[in-house]
This record gives sequence, C-alpha cells and structure tokens, in this order.
Amino acid sequence: MRNKEIVNRVLELYPRIFHACHSRHVRDPKTREAVSVNQVRVLDHLDDVEPTSLTGLARHMGVSASTMSLTVDRLVRRGYVTRSRDVDDRRVVNLRLTAAGARLRDSQSVLDPKRVMAMILNLSPADRDDAVRGLALLAQAASKEMLARSLKTTSSRKQETESSRGRRSK
Repeated sequence: MRNKEIVNRVLELYPRIFHACHSRHVRDPKTREAVSVNQVRVLDHLDDVEPTSLTGLARHMGVSASTMSLTVDRLVRRGYVTRSRDVDDRRVVNLRLTAAGARLRDSQSVLDPKRVMAMILNLSPADRDDAVRGLALLAQAASKEMLARSLKTTSSRKQETESSRGRRSK
C-alpha cells in the first residue's frame, strides 16, 4: 500500500473507533461536577509546566481565537487553567493547567474503557495483539511528530522574538 492509501485508510478508520468508543460524560473526580467533552479536549492539549499559546491552541483545534477564549474563560473560572501574558511578547496569552486541571485531564480518557473493552472482545486474541501493536506503532510515530512540531514551533518563536528585538533596537 502506498503512503497516500495508508493515510486515507487511517482517516477512514480512526473516526469509526473514536465514535464507537468516545466518552459521553466527563466528571471531575474530586468535585463530581460535569465538564463538557470539549473542555476536556482543551485540557488534553495543555500542560502544567510548558505554556501553550491561546492562538496556537485555537489554530491546532480548528477554531477561532475568540471561540477558544470563551472555552478558556470557563476553564479559568472553574480553576482548571491559568492564563498569563508571555514574558517576551505581551500580545501572546499563555495557558497552563492548574493542579485541578491536571487532575481532571489525567483522570479522564477520550475513550470510554467499557466501550473499548466491548470493541476488543469482538476480536480474536491474535487480532487483539495485532491491533495493540499497530496502535503502539502509531502512538510512537505520533509522539515523534509532536516532538518535531514542538521543536519547530519553539525554534520559530525564538527566531521571531530575536527578529522583533532586532527591529526595536534599530
């Protein structure tokens, strides 16, 4: 199978798995308050140490900055996210998870374990092993891709900051 065909198969198959197994309801394990799946998806993209820019997150998730800002406002009010201005560029709004946000993110999965189990039980033991091996390979490749993208973004941001500083000093 050629690369383009492989991509098309992944694009065809992944949504089927997601729709069959995704969680419908999310609750904070400490407060038991309901949190929207959309808000949890945002938390899944944030870290409690490394900041993520609001506009970068919006772009990545395919929504406008204003839409993302509304979602983040709710997460900030509920104590799951902090918002701060970037030290090097005050126009940039950085987001970080709070301890409560990390707790919620880490306690949840976009996939419902019961639904995943039901799906897996439809496979033979050999097919289960093959499926997990295939997913592990895709996850490993995804981690490498995310790291490469992160390094590229960090390098690009650093170049922009240095370029900006150079223009100001002239």
